Amino acid sequence: MRQHVGRIISVIVLTVLMAGLTALYPAVIKRAVDMFAAHDSRILYQVPALVVIVTGLKAASQYGQTIAVQGLVLAVIRGLQSRMFAHALQADVSTIEKDAPAKWAARFTTDAISIREAMIRVVNALGDAVTVVGLVISMIVTDWELSLIALVLYPVAAVPIQKLGKKVRRASGGMQEQIGETSALLNESFALARQVRIYRMEERESTRVDHSLDLLHSAFLRIAKGRARVDPVLEVLGGAAVAAVLGFAGWRAAQGGATLGDFTAFIAALLTAARPIRALGSLNTALQEGLAGLSRVFAVIDEPPAVVERPNAKSLPSGKGHLAFQQASYRYEDGRVGLQNLTFEVQPGKTVALVGPSGAGKSTALSLIPRLHDVSAGSIRLEGVDLRDLTLSSLRDAIAYVSQDTTLFDMSVLENIWIGRPSASRSEVEKACAMAAVDFLDNLPAGLETRVGPGGRRLSGGQRQRVALARALLRNPRILLLDEATSALDSESEARVQNALANLRSGRTTVIVAHRLSTVQAADLIVVMDQGAVAEAGTHAELLRKDGLYARLVRTQSLAAA
Repeated sequence: MRQHVGRIISVIVLTVLMAGLTALYPAVIKRAVDMFAAHDSRILYQVPALVVIVTGLKAASQYGQTIAVQGLVLAVIRGLQSRMFAHALQADVSTIEKDAPAKWAARFTTDAISIREAMIRVVNALGDAVTVVGLVISMIVTDWELSLIALVLYPVAAVPIQKLGKKVRRASGGMQEQIGETSALLNESFALARQVRIYRMEERESTRVDHSLDLLHSAFLRIAKGRARVDPVLEVLGGAAVAAVLGFAGWRAAQGGATLGDFTAFIAALLTAARPIRALGSLNTALQEGLAGLSRVFAVIDEPPAVVERPNAKSLPSGKGHLAFQQASYRYEDGRVGLQNLTFEVQPGKTVALVGPSGAGKSTALSLIPRLHDVSAGSIRLEGVDLRDLTLSSLRDAIAYVSQDTTLFDMSVLENIWIGRPSASRSEVEKACAMAAVDFLDNLPAGLETRVGPGGRRLSGGQRQRVALARALLRNPRILLLDEATSALDSESEARVQNALANLRSGRTTVIVAHRLSTVQAADLIVVMDQGAVAEAGTHAELLRKDGLYARLVRTQSLAAA
C-alpha cells in the first residue's frame, strides 16, 4: 500500500469528512430541539434546509470515499496479482506442477476477493469508529405520526435501488464471465509451464495475463461503482424523510401538539448508528479471511526460485551441441531420488535415446537440460560449460522441446508454430509445416489462422503433435529434446516425420526419451536407465548381445516413458 500514497491520503480525508458530517447530526438535532422548544417559526424552513445540506454533503463524501477505498484496494490487489504471476513464471517448474492449475488460479481469484473484502472492511472501520464515537444513540418508542411520514417516504427508495440492482447484476454477470476467462488463461499458462520457459515466453505470457487481469480489474471497479451508489441514494432519501418529519413536527408544534421528549426521541432513533456498529462487529471475521488469503499469496511471492541465473553467467559459446552428464543427481523436494550419479556423453550431432522402465528417471534427466530443475549434485555441461554458468536465455534459445502429451496455446496454428522462432517469415513456417507433416490445414476453417481452442482441443492428438514438431523445426535448435514425440502419429505420418527429424538431427545433438523400438534403433547411443542411474549403455546391437535389462525390455516391448 505504500506505493499508493496519494490514494491513501484521499481515502483518509474522505473517510474523516464522511464520519464528521455524520457526527454533525446531533448538532442538527440540538438546533431543531432548541427552535422547537422556543416555538420558533423558522424551524419550518431552516432546520429542513440544514438537514438536506448535511445529508447531501455526506452522500457526496460517502460516494467519493467508497470509490477511493475501492480504487486503493483494487490497485493493491492488482499489484499483488502481477507480482505473484511474475514470480510464478520464475519458480521451479516442479513447484508449479505439484499443485493443480485450478488451485493456482484460485490464488488470483478467490484469495484476491477475500483480501479485497478484508481491506475494505479495515479501511472503512476508521469511518465506522468515528461515526459511533460521534453519535449518541438512544432507542425509544417513537411518535406514530412522525413514523408514518418516514414509513411513506422510505419505500420511495425501492425504485432507484431496484434500478441500481439491475445494473449491478448485469455488471456482475460480466465480471463472472471475465473471471472464467482469466481462470482459463491462468490454467493454460501453468499447464504449459515447460514450454513457457524453454521457448522464453515469460514476457509474452505476462502481457497476455496482464491484459486479462486489467479487464478483470475494470469489471470489479464497475461493480464497486454500482454498489457505491446504493448507500448515497438511501442517505439522501433518508435525509428527505428527516426533513419532512422535522417540517411536520414544527407545524404540529405551532399548533400546540406533541411534546419535546417525543420529538427528541424520534430524531435520536432515526439517526441511530446501528449500521456502523454491525460493521465493526463483523470486522474481525472478514479480517481473518483476508489474512488467510494473504498468507497464500505471500507464500508464493516470498518463496525464492529454485532455478536462478548466477551474477557472472555468460552466454552459450559456439558449438554443435556437445552435451555431457557428469555424476548428475537430483532429489525432489520430498526427498525422493530422481537421478543418482547419472553419467553419459553425447557427441555433437549424435542422437542418444534414454530408455528404461517407468519411473527410471528418463523425463527427469530430459528436464534438467533446459534447467527446468537444477541438479542436486554433479553437473551437466554443454559445449564444456556447466549449465548453471550460462544465461538462461542463451541456453533455452539453443533448445527445442517436444513432449508426448502435446498441449497447445489457445491461439492460431500459425501463432503456435511461431513460438519456436517469432522472427521467422510465414514461408519458413509453411516449410516447417511441410517437414512436420502438417498436411491437414486445408481441412481447417481458416487454415494456418485457425484458432485451436484451449489446450488445442479442436485438433486431434496427432495433429497437435505435428504442430509441436513444426514449432521445434522452425526453431532450428542446437539441442533437440524429444519425449517420445511421434507416439501419437499413425504409421504414414510417423514415417514422414521421422524423415524430417532425421534431417533436423543432422549436425545437432538430440536426446530422446523413447519406448518405440523403431525410434531406439536409430539412436547413436542408447542409455538404459533404472532407478535414476545408468544400468547399461551402447548401441542397439551391443545391448542385445549383453542380454541385460535392455534386451529384456525389447523382448517384452515395455520401453515405457517415465
